[in-house]
Amino acid sequence: MSSRLDGISFGKIVQIRERLLKSQATGKKVFRFESGDPSFSVSEQVLQGITRAAQEGKTHYIPNDGIPELKKELKLKLETRNGIHLPSADSIFITNGAMHALYVLWHCLLEPGDEVIVPDPMWTEAVENIRLAEARPVPVILQHEDGYLYRPEAIEAKISTKTKAIFVNSPHNPTGAVLPRETLVGILKTAEKHDLHIVTDEAYEDIVYDAKHHSLAALAEQEGFDKKFQERIISIFSFSKSSAMSGLRVGYIVAREQLVRERISKLLRCTINGVNSIAQWAAIDALRTDRSHLDGMLKEYRTRREIMIQALTGIPGLDIFKPQGAFYLWCKIDPSLYHRLGVRDADALSSKLAEAGIGSAPGDSFGQHCEHAIRFAYSCGTAMVREGAKELSAVLRK
Repeated sequence: MSSRLDGISFGKIVQIRERLLKSQATGKKVFRFESGDPSFSVSEQVLQGITRAAQEGKTHYIPNDGIPELKKELKLKLETRNGIHLPSADSIFITNGAMHALYVLWHCLLEPGDEVIVPDPMWTEAVENIRLAEARPVPVILQHEDGYLYRPEAIEAKISTKTKAIFVNSPHNPTGAVLPRETLVGILKTAEKHDLHIVTDEAYEDIVYDAKHHSLAALAEQEGFDKKFQERIISIFSFSKSSAMSGLRVGYIVAREQLVRERISKLLRCTINGVNSIAQWAAIDALRTDRSHLDGMLKEYRTRREIMIQALTGIPGLDIFKPQGAFYLWCKIDPSLYHRLGVRDADALSSKLAEAGIGSAPGDSFGQHCEHAIRFAYSCGTAMVREGAKELSAVLRK
């Protein structure tokens, strides 16, 4: 028996998480720096929306592509917040989170043997879903010294006759880099020149500190790119980070190309037949929640970021990249740190930290060319970040 699934990794982050949870179950204190799950509760308005939807009996089959009320609200959100103007809400498809959106899109766009250009490092599941579609991810190596910029000229150098799409993720998981406007416009020009699709993952669109997030589809409108090319830009968004709704599993795709839209509808029908109805009604209330809820989360994320940076600054062999967005601290490792701590590589370092009850994600979880790096998530509670950062610093300074 053979299967392409056998070549897909289960994910080192998941393995580390399981180790920590087992330790926690025995009463050991753990610090959850491995996973990007917001610690915040959803807004009061969202909680009320969940209760109201259940009480009103909105628990039955719903339209395959999403309830019309949510798609209408999303169309307004895309226009007013992102600058993306759609002819109708028919270009919006509700998915079971952004990961499901990626699964659906790659199976709609790719044939066996196709290639997709991706940044390296990159969130594991974005790349694994390309492989599940029997296509090949082609990495563009991002450099620490260059601020992890995903440069258009580096992308163009990787384009071949098999290239089908360029994948963009900004703010970027795992580094927290945010691509500036001029870089994104350069990527648009490269994709148009070679007649490629662009798939842009904007799950962290609202978690931004020292930069401005630009939606690629909006930039294409503003810069006057050809209308036909604009249809080749497919955007993915999520409620998981902006609204702390990670467990409710609501994401969405924005696609304007007719054939892609037809394929998305078919695959949604064959995979989930509609996202949880109550979660969709809750998403409407999330869109109507005033920004103070998000601002409160951002304030805490800034605090946590500074706590982590201060705790890890000055550790020999550890080079910190200050994130402009998302909620991860990406650190480049010099091999001298391995020698000092008595470990062979970042995997072993991550395992050593897990033994101490400290979560992390080794660099090779995110690509083939970033093995000397490690990621720490500060999406857990501020008290945990404060205490855990001290423990982490103590281990790494030994």
